[in-house]
Amino acid sequence: MSEREITAGLSISLSGRFHFHGQQALNGLLLWQSLVNAEGGIQVGAANRRHVRLICYDDRSLARCARDNVFRLLRDDKVDILFGPYSSGLTMAVSEIAEEYRMVLWNYGGSSDEIFSRGFDHVVGIASPASDYLRALPHRLSKKPPVSSRISIFYSRNGSFASQVARGVLESAQLLGHSVELTPIIPSLEESHWAIPIMHATKPEIVVLAGTFQQELTLMRSRQLWPSTVDTVAAVAAGVSEFSLKLGTLADGTIGPSQWEPGVTFSETVQPGSDRFTREFRSRFGGPLDYVAAGSFAAGLIVAECIRRAASLDNPELRTIAAALDSTTFYGRFQIEPKTGKQVAHRMLLVRWQQGRKIVLSN
Repeated sequence: MSEREITAGLSISLSGRFHFHGQQALNGLLLWQSLVNAEGGIQVGAANRRHVRLICYDDRSLARCARDNVFRLLRDDKVDILFGPYSSGLTMAVSEIAEEYRMVLWNYGGSSDEIFSRGFDHVVGIASPASDYLRALPHRLSKKPPVSSRISIFYSRNGSFASQVARGVLESAQLLGHSVELTPIIPSLEESHWAIPIMHATKPEIVVLAGTFQQELTLMRSRQLWPSTVDTVAAVAAGVSEFSLKLGTLADGTIGPSQWEPGVTFSETVQPGSDRFTREFRSRFGGPLDYVAAGSFAAGLIVAECIRRAASLDNPELRTIAAALDSTTFYGRFQIEPKTGKQVAHRMLLVRWQQGRKIVLSN
């Protein structure tokens, strides 16, 4: 084995508003590092395996800190592999630096479609884009009466992620003949009472929430004041365990999007499978396990597969390999648009909370 390690780095939110998801993402990569090293490292060429050393810095959920961290990783640490941060906003901020340094940004945690529409060549998306998060929801709900429904979408205009989620629902709903009302969330108001008159005026059967995590929780806590016409509630935040931990029984019945769930299996071409990942993660870290951790772990698997095929750590070569790769991990299928790096093969799941547990509705 070569004495030289593969250094992989990331800026991650271990404090600030993204800390819950940031810690899960870091745990996913720490587990990947541990399992890779236990097997002797990543294959780089026919007779050369190298251990992985992971370097991370807390960005405190701030774009300026994320940028400073990535500059440090590239200039001082000279990492071989650069993983993205959690959140679309932070990913947008650091992708510019990755482009400048011609380093591939292995992006598991930023889903806004805008990340892939700026003409950058060095972002590789692992997860489905934001516009696909709840795109399947209107079709699923159209299978039960009323076939044509009134949908109210409350979305944040801060950044582009939430508006892209809303766009996906809108496009899908309009094809099915649903009536859709789009309402920007008012960020200056801590309480949710501003939304109640809007709901009573439109009398929707379906309410979709696509805001910040806290905005969605605030709106959910006013559920008893909503009109009786509301039959179905979907929220982006409902895809992760913290939604139920914060809301308790108020979460029951809410539909959410998920990139991955334990027990959903594929015909993997890259190992390990879902059962082993789930078992190893819970044994080492305990606590909630959501698609954020699965996504970062899967990003590590894709990186290792690209290195193996390239027999090199050269980032331009890895980007070329990634552009041609059609592979499947426990997280789902991986295939990107060759030019933009946008993920096109991975499929979202819909889940529903029921007595403190997520039930997978579709895949």
